[in-house]
Amino acid sequence: MAKIKYYYDTETCQYQEVKTSLADTVSLVLVFLVVSFVMALGLAVGYNALFPSDEYVELAKEKQLLEKNYTKFDGELSYLNKVLAAIQERDDYLYRGYFDSEPLPKTIREGGTGGTDKYRNLPKHEIISLTAQKIDAVKRRIYIQAKSLDEIVKLAQSHSERAASIPGIVPVPEATKRFVSGFGMRMHPIYRIFKFHSGCDFSAPIGTPVYATGDGVIAAAQPHAGYGNQVTIDHGFGFVSTYSHLSKFDCKEGQKVKRGQLIGRVGSTGVSVSPHLHYEIHRNGTQINPIQYFYDDLNPNEYEELLDVASRNRPSMGN
Repeated sequence: MAKIKYYYDTETCQYQEVKTSLADTVSLVLVFLVVSFVMALGLAVGYNALFPSDEYVELAKEKQLLEKNYTKFDGELSYLNKVLAAIQERDDYLYRGYFDSEPLPKTIREGGTGGTDKYRNLPKHEIISLTAQKIDAVKRRIYIQAKSLDEIVKLAQSHSERAASIPGIVPVPEATKRFVSGFGMRMHPIYRIFKFHSGCDFSAPIGTPVYATGDGVIAAAQPHAGYGNQVTIDHGFGFVSTYSHLSKFDCKEGQKVKRGQLIGRVGSTGVSVSPHLHYEIHRNGTQINPIQYFYDDLNPNEYEELLDVASRNRPSMGN
């Protein structure tokens, strides 16, 4: 039989029976259960801390190893990014600068990797997801750099072809001794008037070899009005050279020639007062001073001597 509890009522000066409501009973039970749960949880945590299970120990080791490897991988990725940055800098400002090409835009260099949706199927571990994103970023930069280097290889090949194609040597042997008249206004030897002289004249005996001054294709090898027998070479890259007053052709139209290859012989055909070679260079359709391109086989002293002769305004030897 349950005990009846009383309390003393000071107002009535009598003992009154203590009556417990259902709500009070429920509250007491809930408090007891909560306290019991907290104590049990504390005991469980303490026990696991003092006596961890094999599974817990393995998980702890795996977590520690994962964090250690992440630190290692993160350091290696940082190093790779620094190496890539150095390569990209050389790419933009050394290699492309040498070939007169603009650096790759940052929008291409720093292009995205396709958003974060692709990481949804990965484990929800933050470290794994972050590492995967960093690796994708490095792969993207490596891919872009590889494509850029492919382009630089093409630029180098084109540059090599261009360097060989530019008419950069003198067209006759012993040019400094044979140079007679330069580019510009000159007295015409036949018409006796000042007339624009669109090339350089080299005086030489008939039959003196004439050489191609750059790689190219023979665009024409035939008589050409006052220029007599004339060879025209299309060098590509906007350059064309002509060789006039020849006595003989040693090439034919459509033939590919290399710099220094024999293409004809000095003569006095067309409007000419004596055997000589009239040599011209055209760039993008404009006649330019050939002396500017006599740099591949003349030393500085010979080049200065050539410039000195050209400055004397000697009459030309024909058209």
